[in-house]
Amino acid sequence: MANGQGKDRRRVDLAALAAESMREHGLEPDFPPDAQRQLAQIAGPAQETDGQIRDLTALAWASIDNDDSLDLDQLSVAEDLGGGNTRVLVAVADVDALVKKSSPIDRHAEENTTSVYTAARIFPMLPERLSTNLTSLNQDADRLAMVVSYVVQEDGLLGETEIYRARVRNKAKLAYNSVTAWLDGQGPMPEAMAKADGISEQIRMQDQAAERLRQRRAERGALDLETIEPRAIMQDGQVLDLHYEPQNRAQKLIEDFMIAANGVASRFLEQQGFPVMQRVVRTPERWDRIQRLAAEYGTRLPSEPDSRALERFLKVRRQADPVRFPDLSLAIVKMLGSGEYVVQMPGEEPIGHFGLAVRDYSHSTAPNRRYPDLITQRLLKAALPGDRWPYGRDELTALADHCTEQEDAANKVERQIRKSAAALLLSDRIGERFNAIVTGVSKGTWVRVLHPPVEGMLVSGRDGLDVGDKLMVKLVSVDVERGFIDFVQ
Repeated sequence: MANGQGKDRRRVDLAALAAESMREHGLEPDFPPDAQRQLAQIAGPAQETDGQIRDLTALAWASIDNDDSLDLDQLSVAEDLGGGNTRVLVAVADVDALVKKSSPIDRHAEENTTSVYTAARIFPMLPERLSTNLTSLNQDADRLAMVVSYVVQEDGLLGETEIYRARVRNKAKLAYNSVTAWLDGQGPMPEAMAKADGISEQIRMQDQAAERLRQRRAERGALDLETIEPRAIMQDGQVLDLHYEPQNRAQKLIEDFMIAANGVASRFLEQQGFPVMQRVVRTPERWDRIQRLAAEYGTRLPSEPDSRALERFLKVRRQADPVRFPDLSLAIVKMLGSGEYVVQMPGEEPIGHFGLAVRDYSHSTAPNRRYPDLITQRLLKAALPGDRWPYGRDELTALADHCTEQEDAANKVERQIRKSAAALLLSDRIGERFNAIVTGVSKGTWVRVLHPPVEGMLVSGRDGLDVGDKLMVKLVSVDVERGFIDFVQ
């Protein structure tokens, strides 16, 4: 049971708590002096003039990201080829052009391996002057990029593919929520879209191509999961509210394009005889538990892991009970197991990604915020002219293990601060009653309050409860530092 009662919100420094959590989990919250010195010597964005770098600045490139995102990793543009075929170009920020392997900034990025996003403070993998400026694909700025080109056919299969270096210019910095509202006919055209010629037609064409990709992956058994991860709304260091936003149409558009681009990058490296750092989710070892869970809803799943059958079950449950579907999704996610990075050497069979129903999958489209993507970028840049591998086998294997460990650590930090923010929000509401739903009964009974969307432990009145039961609970204590929230019936 949490040992702290409600506290004055203003006395808790979530940013300091986040930095402490970073250190506790083996992550460095600040950049070392040698990285700062290297940063001071970087005069501006990369200005390479290699004749192999194509000038694509005239194309109608646009970015779509979160409303507050400043580290823009990718742009996209599409071309109607007729006959139901669409050529999609995904431009990925050329971070390696400024951050060379084994440089001080690279060593810090290699240590943390990822940006860590908490409501109180962001801990970027690269210094913000790079990730939000000099290597970010900012609007109206010329930047170097790696371009992944692929044709989306009428049936959602990929046709001709190509990878090359280019110079690009973002014509419109767009945001998921406003683009989704516009696509759904629920909001006006975003201002940045209206000001840039051809962008509105571009986004509609891209949305249609993404839908074809998504449908094809669904037929292969890609899992359409939805879990609740509320985002803290903060102002002047105080938590004002917790807000949950389900994945929307524009987010799915970008997700579908990135999954396709990552697959193209992996297959290109395989074809060139290069190693690939794959992102995998292995066939679930706890399939029997997933079977038992489905059986509770009257669905019989096959004896062997089958992503198509699991997706059919999830689709039925989403339609039958959308309110409790996120909790079912979370249970499935936990039983599928977490993803990991593994190295696929030339000639080896890929393990694949069970949840995405794809065979070849790497991370390559976010090098400003994920180190595996920067590794893949260096491999691609070496493979294009036929140069030697920039990493050895043992080095890559060690990096894959390290990236998996640090990504897990980063997730723990983000989860810890989400819990602490939730406890902070509720710290002056001790004694209040809330509508809730039971979300877990293993190693304690867990309940999720519907508003604000927080989860805590039911410390008494647990007898006879099971996952999915609805009940009224009373908040009895919180511990902000530990992120504990305790309820009773």
